[in-house]
Amino acid sequence: MIQPNVTVTPAAEKFIRRMVRFSDHPSGGFRLTVSPGGCSGYNSEFTVQAAPTAGDSELLVGDVKVYLPAESRLMLDGVTVDFADTPTKSGLTFINPNAAACGCSSSGESAAPPAQATVSVSSITRKPAATAGR
Repeated sequence: MIQPNVTVTPAAEKFIRRMVRFSDHPSGGFRLTVSPGGCSGYNSEFTVQAAPTAGDSELLVGDVKVYLPAESRLMLDGVTVDFADTPTKSGLTFINPNAAACGCSSSGESAAPPAQATVSVSSITRKPAATAGR
């Protein structure tokens, strides 16, 4: 199985590592599903799973397993996965150097868009620690 040429920044690796470590499956992996969407960007979803789903490829990012379905492997080839944490967004971003210019720009300029998609982390919660003797 051919592995995609994916670059994962240290910020994205740290995010992935934390998601796995604080999940119900700390020895499992981070499953990333990417689909086309937006202005030359991506829509993405992730889960932390104990094991890969049938057909997934396992990519090691540091010592953390990332599970990629076949269609996501194809889309991520040549892409840089980063993590952004700004006042307006927080999540994984995807930088595709081969992205086409956005056709919906009203500025009249032909500059290529940043080709980013965001995975919202606002719905992720951490389980409270069990209280003993209460």
